[in-house]
Parts: sequence; structure tokens; C-alpha cells
Amino acid sequence: MLFWAAMVAVMAVVVVFDVLNVAHDRARVGAPVPLWEPAVWEVSSVAVILAMAPAVLWLARRTLLRPGLSWPRIAVHLPAALVFSLVHVSAMGAIRWAAYRLLGDRYDPLGPLSEWPYELRKDLLVYAAIVSLYWLWNRVQIAPAPAPAGPTVLEVRDGARRHLIPLADIGWLEAAGNYVEVHAGGKTVLHRAPLSRLEQDLAPAGFVRIHRSRLVSRAHVAEIETKPSGDFEAVLRDGARLAGSRRYRAGLG
Repeated sequence: MLFWAAMVAVMAVVVVFDVLNVAHDRARVGAPVPLWEPAVWEVSSVAVILAMAPAVLWLARRTLLRPGLSWPRIAVHLPAALVFSLVHVSAMGAIRWAAYRLLGDRYDPLGPLSEWPYELRKDLLVYAAIVSLYWLWNRVQIAPAPAPAGPTVLEVRDGARRHLIPLADIGWLEAAGNYVEVHAGGKTVLHRAPLSRLEQDLAPAGFVRIHRSRLVSRAHVAEIETKPSGDFEAVLRDGARLAGSRRYRAGLG
């Protein structure tokens, strides 16, 4: 939603400048147009793009942001971009026709579609820009923040023996009765300690609570999938999927 809001703000600025530039260029070549015409052209185009943006971002999340990026998941964006362009030119033509009709003028609703090869080149660039910027946005959002000074290992006692588990290897921890399951390097170790104490001790190392019985290392989170209820799933870099509660969503940023 934050990325989409940023898109709206940027495109609003672009629309204003484009409308003024078109009006100025038309007047300079001796073919002036009333300001409302370029306003209708630009607003109709941007409105359709913004309306389709959530679907484009959804597809990007399902293909480019999952662990194990592959060429088939990248290639699916080519037909998606063609559909994006067809919908764009068809819908903006209909919107312009309706706007002109309301203002007592005429506009061919099939006009943009008849120039689809020209519009397609621009739409492919727009689609690629949206997907690429969204991918970069998410890489920045989930990049682990530098951890402040704190413990680097978790000491787990097993009778007279001590196991020192590097915190960098621990993906997540989950309460299990009087114990806590420590998941590190594909193994699970039981540690006798309350989860609340571990939450406090490991916070400087980037561990956050995502559920009343679960802590996760932010450095191990590859993707966050939010559900309509507000709850979410944290997808770790090793492919593990951890359910999270909406009340703890802020911990992952």
C-alpha cells in the first residue's frame, strides 16, 4: 500500500507537468487546445494504470519476490504486460469518450486501440518500471538492519553440556510448553527458557515476535504475505512459512 501511494503521488506530479507541456507545445505550433483536453488525455491514462497496479504488484509478489527466482516466473510477465497494454488503451479510450461526451464534444473510443503498436512500446516500459521498482522497494524493505551490539550466540544447556548456537544460524523460535524450540540450520533444539525472556535477550540481534508463541529473525525473512484479515505469513529464505498475527505485524516493518 505504501508503494502504491508513492506511485499515486509521483504520477500526480507527472500528470500536471504533462498537461502543461502538451498545452504549451500545441500553442507554440499554432494548434492550441483547451486545457481540459490534455487533462482528460493524461488523467485517463494514469487512472487506468493506477487501477491495474494492484494486480501487477500481486503478480510480482507471486513470481519475483518468492525464494528461488527462476526464468519461467520472470517470463510470465511478458504476456501479462501485453494484457496490461491492451486493457490500458481500451479503457482509457472509453474514459476519454465518456469525458468528451459529458463536455459536449466527440472522441473516438477506439482511437488509442488503433494506435496500439505505438502505445505498446510505452506500456511495456511503464510495466517494466513498475515491476522493477517494486522489486527494488521490497529488497530495501526486507534487508536486515545492522544489528546493534548484543549476544552473538545462544547458550543451550543439555545436562552438563553446553551448546553454543550462533544467532546468525537461527531462523525462528517457537514456544513448546516449558521449552522453546530453536530452529537453526535445519535442526531443532529444545531450550528450557520462557519465550518472553528470549524475546528481550535476542531483540538486539534482530529477533521479533510475530505471534504470541513465535519469534523470527528479521535477517531470515525473504517475504511477507499479508492476508485480508490482517494476519500474515513470513516466508523465510529456506522456504519455511510462519503464520503471524496482525497485532505483531509492526515488528517486521
